[in-house]
Amino acid sequence: MNLALYVHLLGTMTLFGAALTALVTSLAGLPGPTARALLVAVPAWVLALVGGHWLQHDLHLGDSNATWLQLGRNILEPGVLVLLLAIFASWWWVRSANPRAGRVTAGLSGIYIALLAVAWLAMTGKWS
Repeated sequence: MNLALYVHLLGTMTLFGAALTALVTSLAGLPGPTARALLVAVPAWVLALVGGHWLQHDLHLGDSNATWLQLGRNILEPGVLVLLLAIFASWWWVRSANPRAGRVTAGLSGIYIALLAVAWLAMTGKWS
């Protein structure tokens, strides 16, 4: 269980840090670092997902209807779509130098951080 928790926490902390870095660099008008930060978020997302499922299996929570568990799962899994859209927008920004793409990237990164913050609060507060 300790290794599963470590993998999940490593993934989620790296994911949050990469998304926050992408937001800050996009607001600073730096397309290259923004794209690289978002690319770091992809393997972090995989670690968070694999670690979360592994931990859920180890703790026998497969049938659990706990709100904190459902919120975490329902944010992490479909949230990858927001992450992929942010990666696409950052790629568009790097290729075109269009400031609109930078604003889209910042907006999507901000939305993703807000989603991760809700999951973070749900996981630490154990909402019932």
